[in-house]
Amino acid sequence: MFNAESKNWNPDKIRKVFAVGETVWDIIFKNGIPLSARPGGAMLNTAISLGRCGIPASFISEIGNDEPGRLIFDFLTLNKVSTEHVQRYSDGKTAIALAFLDGDNNADYSFYKHYPKERLTIDFPDVTGNDIVLFGSFYAITQEIHENLMRFIRYARKQKSLIIYDPNFRKPHLARIESLRPLIVENISLADIVRGSGEDFLFIFGTENPDTTYQTIRKSGCMSLLYTRNKLGVDCYYDNSHFNLPAPPIIPKSTIGAGDAFNAGVIYTLSKENIYRKDISLLTQEKWEKIAGTGIRFSTEVCLSLENYVSSEFIKTL
Repeated sequence: MFNAESKNWNPDKIRKVFAVGETVWDIIFKNGIPLSARPGGAMLNTAISLGRCGIPASFISEIGNDEPGRLIFDFLTLNKVSTEHVQRYSDGKTAIALAFLDGDNNADYSFYKHYPKERLTIDFPDVTGNDIVLFGSFYAITQEIHENLMRFIRYARKQKSLIIYDPNFRKPHLARIESLRPLIVENISLADIVRGSGEDFLFIFGTENPDTTYQTIRKSGCMSLLYTRNKLGVDCYYDNSHFNLPAPPIIPKSTIGAGDAFNAGVIYTLSKENIYRKDISLLTQEKWEKIAGTGIRFSTEVCLSLENYVSSEFIKTL
C-alpha cells in the first residue's frame, strides 16, 4: 500500500493534492422542481475546483459501475482530476443526494446509498512532505472505511504532508453524534488545519461561538482553525491569535458547495504560495488573510451559480 521509505519535503518535486471523500450524484430541487443534476460530494467538489485551476489533484473515493458512476468518472477526467485511486464497484450503486433549496437557497439533504460490503480496499498513494491531503465529511467517520482511511492519514502525517480536515457534519446524522464525536476528535488531532462552519461545530460540540469552538479544537490537538460563518465571514485562529475577515454581501443562487469551494481557495493559496506543513505554525496574519481571503473569493463564486465548483471564467481572474 505504501512505500516504507520516508519521503519528506523536496522543493524540486511536483506538489499534489489528494482529496478523500464520498461520491454522490446531486439532484437539486427548488419548490419541488428539479433544477439540475451533477457530480457531488464535498471532497469531489473541492477536487474539481482545483483541477480547473490547474492544481495537480487526485480524488480518492468509491464509485459504482452504473450510469451515474460513469458520468461522475468522466466528469473527473474532463476536469483534470486524477482517478487513479478511485475504486469502482459493481455490487452496489453510486450514492444519490437530493438537495432541497429553501427560501434563502440553503439546502436540506436526503441521501440514498447502496454500498458494497468491502469498502475502500484500494492501494492508497505514496505521499510526501510536498503534498496536501484533504479529508472529511461523514465519509471520514464511516465505520466501514475508517480503519483504512486512518492508516492512510497517519501515514501522510508521518511523511509530513500538510493535512486539512473538514468535518462537514450534516443534521441527519445528529442522532448518532455521541458515538461519532470520538472519531471526529481523532480526525481533528491528525490535522494541521481544521475548516468548518458554525453549524458543523454546533452539531458536533454544542458550541455556539468561534472562541469556544477554537478552545475545543485546540484541546483536540489542532492549532489552526478556519471557522466560516456565511455572511459574517471567516474567523481565523492560529496559535494564540485571531481575526475576522468579512464576506462580501451577496444574494446567493445556491449555497451548495460553498464550503467546498472555500477549501479549494485555501488549498490553491497554500499551493501557489509554497506553504508547507513546516510553515503553518510560522504564518503571519497577512498570510492567513490571503489564505482565508482566497477561500472567500472561491466560495462567493460558487454561491452565485448553481454549480458546486468554480467556473472557467472565474479562474481567469485569479
